[in-house]
Amino acid sequence: MDSVVIWEWVGYLASVVVAISLMMSDIRKLRWWNLVGAVLFVAYGVAINAIPVALVNFFIVLINVYYIVKLYRAEKVNPAS
Repeated sequence: MDSVVIWEWVGYLASVVVAISLMMSDIRKLRWWNLVGAVLFVAYGVAINAIPVALVNFFIVLINVYYIVKLYRAEKVNPAS
């Protein structure tokens, strides 16, 4: 299979994963799925030399990581909620 076709499928997969993330009612699941989608989009953007796609999704990765850490720290401090 041609590498261009493979990266095209990575882009489709990233789109599906991000769409799935937006259907989550649990914020933790949303963040994790969105993180995976954004990482795939970073790889896709780098592979096809679409730097704006890679950069904005790298920023989204950072945002998701920040909020995931924040969620788990809050959970540790307040385990009853």
